[in-house]
Parts: sequence; structure tokens; C-alpha cells
Amino acid sequence: MLLKYIISHTRLNESSVKNTIKLLNEDCTVPFISRYRKEATGNLDEVQIGDIVKYKEQFEILEKRKIAILKALEEQNVLTQELKQKIESCIDLITLEDLYLPYKKKRKTKAETARKNGLEPLAKIIMSQKANDIESIAYKYINKEIKNVDDALEGARHIISEWINERTDIRNSLRNQLERHAQISTKVVKTKAKDEKAQKFRDYFDWSESLQRIPSHRLLAILRAEKEGFIRVKINIDDVRALERIDNRIIRSNNTCADQIELAISDAYKRLLFPSLSNEALSKAKEKADEAAITVFAKNLKQLLLGSPIGEKRVLAIDPGFKTGCKLVCLNAQGGLEHNETIYPHPPKNDSFAAIKKIASLAEAYKIEAIAIGNGTASRETEALVKKIQFKNNIQVFVVSEAGASIYSASKIARDEFPNYDVTVRGSVSIGRRLQDPLAELVKIDAKSIGVGQYQHDVDQNKLQKELDVVVENCVNAVGVNINTASIPLLSSVSGIGPKLAENIFNYRNKYGVFKSRKDIKKVPRLGDKAFEQGAAFLRIKDAKNPLDDSSVHPESYKVVEEMAKDEGVTLGELIGNEKILQKINLKKYETQTIGLLTLQDIIKELKKPGLDIRESAKVFSFNQNIKSITDLHTGQLLPGIVNNITAFGCFVDIGIKESGLIHVSNLSDEFVKDVNEHVHLHEQIIVKVLEVDVSRKRIQLKLHKK
Repeated sequence: MLLKYIISHTRLNESSVKNTIKLLNEDCTVPFISRYRKEATGNLDEVQIGDIVKYKEQFEILEKRKIAILKALEEQNVLTQELKQKIESCIDLITLEDLYLPYKKKRKTKAETARKNGLEPLAKIIMSQKANDIESIAYKYINKEIKNVDDALEGARHIISEWINERTDIRNSLRNQLERHAQISTKVVKTKAKDEKAQKFRDYFDWSESLQRIPSHRLLAILRAEKEGFIRVKINIDDVRALERIDNRIIRSNNTCADQIELAISDAYKRLLFPSLSNEALSKAKEKADEAAITVFAKNLKQLLLGSPIGEKRVLAIDPGFKTGCKLVCLNAQGGLEHNETIYPHPPKNDSFAAIKKIASLAEAYKIEAIAIGNGTASRETEALVKKIQFKNNIQVFVVSEAGASIYSASKIARDEFPNYDVTVRGSVSIGRRLQDPLAELVKIDAKSIGVGQYQHDVDQNKLQKELDVVVENCVNAVGVNINTASIPLLSSVSGIGPKLAENIFNYRNKYGVFKSRKDIKKVPRLGDKAFEQGAAFLRIKDAKNPLDDSSVHPESYKVVEEMAKDEGVTLGELIGNEKILQKINLKKYETQTIGLLTLQDIIKELKKPGLDIRESAKVFSFNQNIKSITDLHTGQLLPGIVNNITAFGCFVDIGIKESGLIHVSNLSDEFVKDVNEHVHLHEQIIVKVLEVDVSRKRIQLKLHKK
């Protein structure tokens, strides 16, 4: 059943899915499976394997719910063979819950009260639609609790309403109508219409749109506005049409029974069916919007984590500010803090002469190769100041995103790393390290705090966290980790390692010194064969005796590479990087039961350029120095900018002022844009054209001119 379920959702090859499930059940990680078990999976990538993981988990949740429902039905002695077969063959939760609905223990309802008052037989007579004088029959049901005929008929209708609500065919018919025709509409709460905070939602003070076609960002904005109490939200369909469809399924006579059933249908629709299923439809739309928003967030995070590093260079980092001054730190090539102090080049002190002198002397004293300036308050002024300095050596100047730096500086990770320094120093260190290696620094910060998504606080937090964790893990393992310099958070994201083993690796390194070979990793307490198998190839050791220890070649394949070198009459060192020799190797000669052609091709690719960083190198960028505020903008200007956020409806661009400009999806290309990420990437340097400036609302409309 599991195999069939996953294949039906993914359309992947049966053997690929079967082997992947087996590997997952053996506690193999997605990065390890996608990179080192290609023969087993049929070369599935991490996204396809991730889908198998997702549907495997969905299936397990479904099966767990089936077991609970079957147990509950057995306890009630209502489980027939037919019902059991229907439940066991069910392939989605909604259908499963519909099957269980008639037997679900309910709180006290009108129907339950009517049953206790002996009205169920009357309800059955009405539903048979054979009685012509139902009032006379209802008279027989008058008792201590039922005072008159009207009470009897009303109670019977409550029972009928419940039966109608529990009919799967009727529920599915109404679901279909909601899916195809539902409209979401909004109205402003009049007492909140002039509230300052409500103004950002004023587009939705009176709004109506198809629920099926509403873009994810708009639905999330509407639901946030409702949550904050500024608007009221309603789901609407054609009630008359919906009621007619239910009538046609039930009413087959033209007598007084039919009249009572029609009243019961109306009651079931208004009181039970529509409230429940319209909420379900809105929940499904919200779930779909969440998935879209999470996908955008995940793509943005991936681009951010794989941002261009400057590498192991000595950096002077500046966290700019006015009144509190600019915090300076000098970092060595490995990101270690060597010096820190504060300068005051901007108002109110305006001591720019001393600031310039200090920066120049520090650059020379610590042999600085690059300067990183945070992009927050006073960033532009600080960048202009630094560019005035005549350095003795060629020093590149970069503006670096500060997003999340304050989160890191106040975190336990930062306190443990720099217990004797305050948050301002830690924040400056983070800015400098982001230039050296964005991935290594950003993994220390909760991904939701980095600020590259939209409505991240409105989407399902568990799903968001899970997806972002996967992104971090995939990025870390795609790049690889230097085990001798990596922090605990970075090590934690390595395949098969996790927080506890990461801490053990870190402590072992501090106690015994650097790891000299991958074999040494096995000496770490509690790091067993499985963890070594999963993680060893993603952990790199610089200047190791065996050059393969600084490559993505898995230790299980070392023997094959050694055989290649022996057959070619060269040493391992002479084989690695020698394209001429590697090009002519006959790979079929080295195929075994465990190592196939796909793995061998990967090995050759790695041996040609061992340890190659998949990321591009960082590039210097300059904003237009004449643009200092939104009032300096005018229509038609061409400006350099950096993409600082991507959404489903476009992207935001930093053009060097406080407000970011928006390139709406329609202004990214003259052709239809299916995916914003196909046209721009996070932190990409582009040229934009100013289309419109709304100073009062602080909104800037841009068009992509060129990259």
C-alpha cells in the first residue's frame, strides 16, 4: 500500500521508490541517498527523494488514523466488514473522516436530544416519503418532553438534518461546488476603518475574488487582516443552486414528507454542511497558500545560504550607526576576532578625520584584505567614508545584509562564542563572517529571522520549520564542511550528525586538536559506523595526508580511486586534478555490485576539480551615490540595485535607500512570468528602471532593465 500510495502521488519508477524507502528505513539521510546511492534510486535528486519522504509521512499519518478509527468503531460494536473494507482502502484523510463522521462521538446536539425524546422512528417515516398526512402521525409522538406536533416535526427534522450532513455523496457534491465556485469576500470593521495600522490592508476593506484563483500572498494578507480585527471574511457560493442539488439527491415525492425534508435540507445546509465545508475549503486554500509561501521562502533561503563567499580573507567589519557610532572588528582569515573598537564619523560627533585614520591604521596593522559594511542605518554614509580612504593595499569594500545579525548577537551561540563581548561586537563579527562565508554564519540564525520570506509568521510554523531545515541541510551538504573550523550549528546540519554529535566533534577537536584524517572522525565519542557512513564524505579535512579526505569522494570508494591510480602508474596526488589521465579512464572496468557507473562518473567529476566550491565568488557593488532618499527618485531613472527579497508576486530591490522598491511580476519580463526565480535571484545585482514613486505611502514601483 505504501509503495502504491507514493507512486500514485510522485509518478516515479517503482524500483526507485522501493529502494529509496528501504534506505530511509535504514536511517539514511536525503543528502546521502541522493549523492551516494544513485544506482539504488535510479539517480533521483534530493527534491524527488524529499517528495518520497513527504508522501511516506503522509501515508503513515493516514494509517495511524485508520487504526484509531477502526479501534473506536470496534469498541462501539458498529464495525461491519463492508465499513472495514472502505476504511482500509481509503487513500485520503478527508474521505476517511467522512466515513467515520456518523459514528463519531458528538457533543450534545439537537439531533441527539430528539433521539432521546423518541423521535427517530418519526424521522425514518418522513425519510421514507410514503406518508401523506405526516402531522397526524407526528401527533402520536407527543409526550412529556414533546409538547405539540410542531415540536415533534422539528425534532425529527433535526435528526434528518444530521443524516443529510453525514452523507458522503452530499458532502462531496458541496465540496465540488465550493472548490469550483466559492468566492471569498471581505468587509472592513467600521470601527477600525481609520485605524493607522489598518491602512496597509485598505485594499481589502471591500474585496471579492474567486477562492480557487486568489494568489497565495493575497489570501495570507486577508487572513492576517481578519486576525488583527480590521476586516471580516466570508465564503460564498450560490446557495439556491447548492440546495437544489441536495433536494435532487433526496426528495422523490410531492407530499407533506417532502415539505419536511426540504425544511431539514435547508437547516442541514445552513447550520451544519455549509459552515463546516466552507471552513474546510478556506483551510485547504490556506494550506495551499502556505505551501506556495513556504516554497518561495525555501527558494530564497537556498539562494541566500549559497550566496557568494569571499573565502578565507582577513576582514574588517563595520556595523554602522549615527549616535552610537560605528562598531569595528578585525577578523583573521578563519573568522577569529582579533580587535574591536568604536568610531564616531557621523552626526552628532562628526569625527570623520579620526575615523578615517583609525580604519586606515587597522587595515594596515591586521593586513586587511576586504571590508564588510552592514546595510542598516548609516550604511551609505559609512560606505562613502570608507571609499575616501587611500589604503596602501587593494582592499575591496562590500555592503553586507544585516538581516538576523541582532538575533545571532543575542543568542546563546554568540554568548558561548564571545562571553566577554557585548551584542554590538558580536553583531559586527557576524557581518564580517557573512562576507567570508554566508552559509557558515547564517546557519547559526533561525532561518525565519533572516527576513527572506513573506507572511512567514502566518503560515503553518511546523511545515515552515521542517522545509527550512531541509533547505539548510541540503545547502550545507552540497557545499561540504571543514571539520576543523566548523561551528556546532554548521556541523549539526551535516548528514547523519545532528546537534549532539556536532557538540561531541567540537569538544573532541578542542581537546585533541585538529582532525588529520577522516579515519580520526571515528574516534569521536558516540559517532558510530552509521553516522560515519552518512556524514564522512561531507566533512572535509584540509591538508590531509590522503588528498581524498578533502574531496566529496566517499571513503567507501577510496579503494576504487587507489586502483585507478595504480593502473595508471601514478600516485593519488598525481591522479587528482589531472584531467588528461582522468578523461581516458575506462570506468566500466571499475564497476562492482555496490559501485556503478553513476557513482564512478561522480568520482571522476570530483577528481578533476577536487573540493570545488559550487558558489560564485563575491563581487563588489556600488549604489548610485546621488540617491539618498525616496525624494531623490523620479520616473524613468535607471539605478543599480540588489534583489533583497523574492515573493510570488515579484521581488523587492535595495536601491541604496531606506525603502526597497518592488518589481511586480508583470514588470520582470515582456513575456508571461511563471516563476520569479527564473528571472532574478536573491542578492543578485541588477539594473532597474523607476516606474512610479508614491512618497506618502513610501512605495516604489520598478521594472527590471538589465542584470
